[in-house]
Amino acid sequence: MDLVSDILISFFLVIAGIFGLVGSFGMLKLTETLQRLHAPTKATTLGVGGVLIASMLYFLLEKGSFSFHELLITLFLFLTAPISAHFVAKTFMQANTRQDDLPATGRDYGWSIYEDPPSRSDEE
Repeated sequence: MDLVSDILISFFLVIAGIFGLVGSFGMLKLTETLQRLHAPTKATTLGVGGVLIASMLYFLLEKGSFSFHELLITLFLFLTAPISAHFVAKTFMQANTRQDDLPATGRDYGWSIYEDPPSRSDEE
């Protein structure tokens, strides 16, 4: 059982290292803000998540106790990273995109980052 648990823990650590390396490389090589947003929110999140999963497995398989703290940190990380990425992307769009550059929505309301269009009764 020791060999299987060591291989499983090592697997998650190697996967975490690969994702962390890819995320760091992405932060250096990608030039635009929205491209660079993918590196920390996707790859690095999975890297940290892999380390936390390996830590949970270590305490469960080697020490015989379940580590609830790592589970809470992992859940918090996977819940907050997409939300913060959404806020960064929406702020970037609002600051750097003109309303004329966006395609028409084909509905009564336009894009959420701009004011509502004037109502039809105001135009008449």
